[in-house]
Amino acid sequence: MPTFFGENRFKFGLFGVNCSGGMTPSIAPDRWKADWKEIVAVAKLADDAGVEFLLPIAKWHGLGGKADMWGWSFETFSQAAALGALTKNTGIFVTAHVSLITPAFAAKAIATLDHVSNGRAGLNIVCGWNPDEFGPHGIRLTGERRYDRGLEWFQIYDRLLEGGPEFDHKGEFFEVWGADTSPLPVQKRPPVMSAAQSGEGQLFAAQAADILFTGFHSHEQVSDTISNINRMSAGFSRRQDVYVETQFCIRPTRAEAEEYAHHYAVEMADPDAIDYFRRQKAATISESTKKGDTAADRAVAAALTGAVGRRYPGMFPAMYPIVGTPDDAVSELKRLADLGCAGSTLVFLNYLKELPYFVQEVFPRMERAGLRASYAGV
Repeated sequence: MPTFFGENRFKFGLFGVNCSGGMTPSIAPDRWKADWKEIVAVAKLADDAGVEFLLPIAKWHGLGGKADMWGWSFETFSQAAALGALTKNTGIFVTAHVSLITPAFAAKAIATLDHVSNGRAGLNIVCGWNPDEFGPHGIRLTGERRYDRGLEWFQIYDRLLEGGPEFDHKGEFFEVWGADTSPLPVQKRPPVMSAAQSGEGQLFAAQAADILFTGFHSHEQVSDTISNINRMSAGFSRRQDVYVETQFCIRPTRAEAEEYAHHYAVEMADPDAIDYFRRQKAATISESTKKGDTAADRAVAAALTGAVGRRYPGMFPAMYPIVGTPDDAVSELKRLADLGCAGSTLVFLNYLKELPYFVQEVFPRMERAGLRASYAGV
């Protein structure tokens, strides 16, 4: 793994700040608006605090509903270059849809970003799930064989970063000729991430990714998923760090935290946006999820059908909620670390209003628990 991720036992990635609503389908007035000045401010705060990386989501269509979550969004490659120049230490990811971005473009862009940021670039590969996002590009998206296409895309991208002479490639999904990229990245291999949820997606991640970002709904699912990804990746002589998609609502008392979470994620949830997400996700559902092959597949299916009730419907369906005091947060994060999680997302209703308290109260407690080391920005 790249050195900028450091040696902390439990790491964090600030997730979704480039889009309105962040990762919270809520109509609460305090919801994240994704104002550019506030994005810069929260990125600098994360950088100063030692947050390991910034992870955007690539969006071309909102979720509708009253708030139209994701209807306002900044493109991830452009944003990454800007934030790479404005920060010093945190990793800077881009998110690339394999149906929209060519491997050659991605390799050149990642190399550019890696030089801009002095070796802090990372790539999040997305194979797509919402057909409405691809219509503006004149592309029809289906769920069939999207991960096969993604794997071939990755193989071309990965070969480009090897350097060497130009090469041609003729495969099932891509044909390129005279392919090379120069300059190469500062890092030998910028980290690759996949936010796969299904069994098929996790098999793709086992072959292509250094980091699997995925949703969990129980401690049992955490153990099952980590065991499965370790087994699959070993077959390809690889390994992945597994991160959990986590949303935090942290307050001085548990009652305050639960009251605020209930306000924005229950009373102010945006049901039309949630319903739209479920319909679109179901339109491209993986075969493994239809069959219920793994615990992850069964969890995805339950989330899409509403078979499992969620305490906080106004938190994104894949989010693992941690609601309570700073001590509650550290206790839960330690349990996740003990189960084998390398880290989690940092998601809040409003990043700029909530991240400072999290850094002030949770980070020192994590240090005392042996989950993170003290940090002084360079």
